[in-house]
Amino acid sequence: MDFSLDLPAGPLAEAILTTVRTTETPAVAHHSVRSFFFAELLAAHEGCLTDAAYDRDLLFAATVLHDLGTGDLAEGNARFEVEGADLAAGLLRQHRVPEADIDRVWEAIALHTSPGIAERRGLLSHLTRGGVGIDFGRNAEIVTPWEQQIHAAYPRLTMVRSLVDAIVERAARSDAAAPRYSCGGELLRERRTDGVTALERDAASSFWGE
Repeated sequence: MDFSLDLPAGPLAEAILTTVRTTETPAVAHHSVRSFFFAELLAAHEGCLTDAAYDRDLLFAATVLHDLGTGDLAEGNARFEVEGADLAAGLLRQHRVPEADIDRVWEAIALHTSPGIAERRGLLSHLTRGGVGIDFGRNAEIVTPWEQQIHAAYPRLTMVRSLVDAIVERAARSDAAAPRYSCGGELLRERRTDGVTALERDAASSFWGE
């Protein structure tokens, strides 16, 4: 397929990029943009680009904003996926995105750490989780023809450690931010117990060699 590093344009896309670049760590912001490219390549691989449910602008919003709950805007009052989904919905609402589309983006962000659920909640949720997963090394072979180009523009910058640090810091702020068996709750428990999480250990031997 033809591939370029061109991102969606316009006021909403600019607001999305500005928000993640000013409220997330550079490592997490780069991860978020890579997740968009990887989700787009996954859609091409699965033949979804002409699907009626495929919307590049909504995919950009869901993937690039999916970790907003780990940034400076998040207060740690709810699990980071939900807090991030709420923040993303607020941003989209400011730009008069239709409520039905906001709901799709909210769901994709809220479910991106929920294997077996996100994949069954429509194309946007499926692609969002899939694109994020590729950046962690799952099904990474799909994107190998383009990964050097993507990583040159958006380097990894010890992404996994930076992301876990941010999730754990917010999970520690309230019980509501770290429910038992939630992603944030488990990462916080592992950090407190072992000093390092399984996610960080797995990243060391992942496809990308974090």
